[in-house]
Amino acid sequence: MSSSVSDEEKAKIPPTSDNEFLVKWDGDNDPLNPRSLPALRKWLITACVCIGSLAVTCGSSIYTSVYAQIEEEFGCSQEVATLGLSLFVAGLAGGPMVVSPMSEFYGRRHIYIISMFLFLIWNVPCAVAQNIETLLVGRFFDGLVGSAFMSVAGGTVADLFGPHEIQKPMMLFTLAPFLGPVLGPLIGGFICSFASWRWTFYVMLIWTGILSVVFIFVPETYHPVLLAKKAAAMRKSTGNDAYYSASERARASRPLRVALIEGLYRPFQLLFLEPMCTILCIYSAILLGILYLFFGAFPLVFRTNHGFNLWQTGLTFLGLVVGQFVAVILNPFFRKNYLRLVARQRAEAGVKDGEQLKPEPEFRLPPAILAAALVPFSLFWFGWTTYSSVHWIVPIIGSIFFGTAMFLAFQGIWTFLVDAYPAYAASALAANVCARCIFAAAFPLFGDQMYTNLGYQWASSLLAFLALAMMPFPYLFFRYGKAIRARSKFAFQG
Repeated sequence: MSSSVSDEEKAKIPPTSDNEFLVKWDGDNDPLNPRSLPALRKWLITACVCIGSLAVTCGSSIYTSVYAQIEEEFGCSQEVATLGLSLFVAGLAGGPMVVSPMSEFYGRRHIYIISMFLFLIWNVPCAVAQNIETLLVGRFFDGLVGSAFMSVAGGTVADLFGPHEIQKPMMLFTLAPFLGPVLGPLIGGFICSFASWRWTFYVMLIWTGILSVVFIFVPETYHPVLLAKKAAAMRKSTGNDAYYSASERARASRPLRVALIEGLYRPFQLLFLEPMCTILCIYSAILLGILYLFFGAFPLVFRTNHGFNLWQTGLTFLGLVVGQFVAVILNPFFRKNYLRLVARQRAEAGVKDGEQLKPEPEFRLPPAILAAALVPFSLFWFGWTTYSSVHWIVPIIGSIFFGTAMFLAFQGIWTFLVDAYPAYAASALAANVCARCIFAAAFPLFGDQMYTNLGYQWASSLLAFLALAMMPFPYLFFRYGKAIRARSKFAFQG
């Protein structure tokens, strides 16, 4: 009697599905899933990432307090000294397009460790520079290597928290990179008032040195990398090479070289071929450009009109800090409004409880709509109260509204881009970062001259008119965004 199985018997045996060997999480309670970590540990990891973002962005603007000392020591003009700020921010613009694809292959932890260590290293030539050329080169590469925290950090928050609990940690992450630039002049103003300009870099060295050690103990959180490790462990423990993770298959069909090429050109595709992405990126770029222009305008206004010294000028940026915290307080209101819009959409579509319906991306835009009105209002307020006869607190109060508007605008625009371009979310955000940093690098180069030649009032009004021209777009996209997306080959078509 033959022991072989007949063709008829083979036909009765169900075929083994390839998906049976696909390694996934065993729910959010899987011990290897970062979302199963204790709440305290998840918040500590989030805090580390946010402090890293804060350090990089603070490092960009703390430099603005050293202008007077390095102009005297190196015999350079103010325009050349300002290049140290612009080059740093230009470095921030280029990094995300390379770092984001690399993080997909190697995970976030290695990117953080290498980035923070190199950020520490490139602060050294800045601290010990004996000429302006060394300082400028160091500043550019410092921005370039620190850019990982502008592009990768948000993903860590999403790794750790599910959709139902991500609001508060994501709010903290959104605050950090915008709080950093306004804290830089405040911290640097005190340092340079009582010590050498080199101490601004010594402080950054101490800060980043501590963070470099801390990030060694931050675990990997990127799900595809962890699932690949889980699949490898299952192959080893079972002796069955059939086990695999989705990311392993994706890497085999899309090597790092291809991912890097896509990371370089796809953000520009979205930036130049997608009208909504283009306009919203330009709008957010103008806002960040104005913020970085303020680093030259505030000292000019408050020293000339009110006789403030360096550390007092640094304190004038507290208005922007307060404004951002006001925006954080307003966040629950916009969250309720978002849920109301989603509930109305489900009711109109006749969707029952438990059934899935992807919310319209345009529901994310109401914070940006309010911000669009607050920006020109705050700039007109600031500009037309910059008289020596007006108390110094009045223009600072005006800057509170700008700080609030900036936070709300970025919150609305970022979340809209992620929802509107889900398949290309990383590229959409990279396009936004690139546009923002280019404007932030350019605006400081002409800010002082503009305020000097046009006068403080009309210079601020020019910026306000620019913001006024952009004001309708968030509302127009809220109303007509769905129709615009229907004609897009990149956007979500739901």
